[in-house]
Amino acid sequence: MLAFRKVRRKLRMGTICSPNPSGTKTLEVCNADWMASLPSHLHNVPLSNLAIPGSHDSFSYWVDEKSPVGPDQTPAIKRLARISFVKKVMKKWSVTQNLTFREQLDAGIRYFDLRVSSKPGDADQEIYFIHGLFGIKVWDGLMEINSFLTQHPQEIVFLDFNHFYAMDEAHHKRLILRIQEAFGSKLCSACSVESMTLRRLWEKKCQVLIFYHCPFYKQYAFLWPGKKIPAPWANTTSVRKLILFLETTLSERSPHGSFHVSQAILTPRVKTIARGLVGGLKNTLVHRNLPAILDWVKTQKPGAMGVNIITSDFVDLVDFATTVIELNDLLQEDRALAKC
Repeated sequence: MLAFRKVRRKLRMGTICSPNPSGTKTLEVCNADWMASLPSHLHNVPLSNLAIPGSHDSFSYWVDEKSPVGPDQTPAIKRLARISFVKKVMKKWSVTQNLTFREQLDAGIRYFDLRVSSKPGDADQEIYFIHGLFGIKVWDGLMEINSFLTQHPQEIVFLDFNHFYAMDEAHHKRLILRIQEAFGSKLCSACSVESMTLRRLWEKKCQVLIFYHCPFYKQYAFLWPGKKIPAPWANTTSVRKLILFLETTLSERSPHGSFHVSQAILTPRVKTIARGLVGGLKNTLVHRNLPAILDWVKTQKPGAMGVNIITSDFVDLVDFATTVIELNDLLQEDRALAKC
């Protein structure tokens, strides 16, 4: 019966995604409307109790090796980056995703890990995504996400602005204005986490939850405080240590009052980069370890003390998003058992 429900849901969602606007890539599996396709009894379950796929450093599918090194880097790295080869190496270790925002959304990703910065010498105070090197303008990314949401009005996204670099009050105000301009009435005001269900958001026609890890959130009703979405970080290259950390932090998760992000990612150390200098993050660390991480994901269960948002690097290398989404079928099983 469970297998039949999975097949039926996939038929509703479709199996092939449309190419992104640039026409560069077509995904094998399309989860563009997976929230809309959830069974009706899950529409009243708090989003904090659902399994939701997310991406780590979501914007880093493109970084500019010709730009200055970002203010998130140490002075020593900035000096080394005067050598062009160093920037090429930085790019290989800064990129953590292959898919654009649109492609990630089509694949089912609904949580985005966002780090932003002003750019030295940029007179117009524009804000960019950043991970070692500068990425695209935040405005361009927001517009890409908004375009998807307009076409898929029952899908909800979490935008987690959790690192800010070289930004003063004027930069923050500019960024927040950009967020307002991009999403308008789609923005969801901060309130009780437990009240955030699909049904309530659909009724209010809200699709975007913005988390802002900076005191400026207090000045705007649509900015959620960062404490409402903790994302503990294992900071390890060991899959064994990562899984132990994920299990421990899940057991310590607060059952009420916040969402929860399980960062199923490995973090390179200096010696890791030195050993795999040319290979980069994907080939040196992620590619061989991601299947083991996905095996852990498959054993999880959503709920108040279970997994909620799970993030990964290179979400396209395995069937990551679909695996996370299908964990919600376990909530269907619980319901069936309750009727017996």
